[in-house]
Amino acid sequence: MRRSHDALAALVPTLTPDQLTGPAYPSEWTVSDTLSHIGSGAVIGLMALDAALSGEPPPDRSAFSAVWDEWNAKDPQSRAVDAVAANAKLTEAWAGVDAARVPGLEFRLGPMQVDGPTMVRMRLGELALHTWDVAVVVDPAAIVEPAAVEQLVDDLGLVASFSGVPVDGVPEVVVATTDPERRFTIGITDSVSLGPAGAGSGAADAVLPAEAFVRLIYGRLDPAHTPAGATGGAVLDRLRTVFRGF
Repeated sequence: MRRSHDALAALVPTLTPDQLTGPAYPSEWTVSDTLSHIGSGAVIGLMALDAALSGEPPPDRSAFSAVWDEWNAKDPQSRAVDAVAANAKLTEAWAGVDAARVPGLEFRLGPMQVDGPTMVRMRLGELALHTWDVAVVVDPAAIVEPAAVEQLVDDLGLVASFSGVPVDGVPEVVVATTDPERRFTIGITDSVSLGPAGAGSGAADAVLPAEAFVRLIYGRLDPAHTPAGATGGAVLDRLRTVFRGF
């Protein structure tokens, strides 16, 4: 989280006013909108962490709405500066939690209840991928922070179940990654699942860097941002229709 925060903090001062008001990678959002999402998410995340640590009830929808209204009212430059400050507070707050307490923390997210490690990884994914959404506007060759990729690549099942949209065709795909090396099976039936590939899964249908695989599951692997060495182009095209982003 800290390395991803440092990447965000280094990126924001380089953004021009035109870039702030121009489109981010998901073109329905401006760069400013994306930074506002990072910042408001950090504020809400800190509220949730404080509640979990104190044993108080989690913040409700009205508290979230107040935060969103505040951030929606900010001008683009304030959103950018304040996003870095808000994320710094959340990062420091998590760093200050005794590691032994983290597994026992409980967070309620709508109908779901997740533990501390899951909450950290969810925030890390949000931070790292939305930072990439902005960074790629400045540098088309930008990549997701490598330290974040190492933490996220083995824990994408929950994201895949949310972001994946079942499509007709082959019900199972095996994908291998490099840096780090992994093998995954993606099941595409009435729902979408992702897990480690078994020993008898056979040859991989596609091979690509783990960084690109993480972006694929988050719906951020269009052909223009796919590494040149990736294999299995037709399979990746199909997976792009499964993982459309969220």
